[in-house]
Amino acid sequence: MYVIRLADGTLRIPRSLTSDDGRLIGNAYVELDPGDPEYARWLPESITEEQEADRRRRWREENDDLEREFLAFKESQAGSDR
Repeated sequence: MYVIRLADGTLRIPRSLTSDDGRLIGNAYVELDPGDPEYARWLPESITEEQEADRRRRWREENDDLEREFLAFKESQAGSDR
């Protein structure tokens, strides 16, 4: 998950909620307006919604080699469990 900078300047910061024993309960975004004291801390690593969409698109289009490598690894592991 990325820090997303909306067109109006609002930042969407990813947050995870965990239980007391550390198990993941869920992931969500928290919004920060430009006047928020934490805003300047998160701004440098933020990307626009368009940049995030482009990253997702590129990942879907360009992950064929990685997917083949993973499937081959998965196949080799399934064979060693017998």
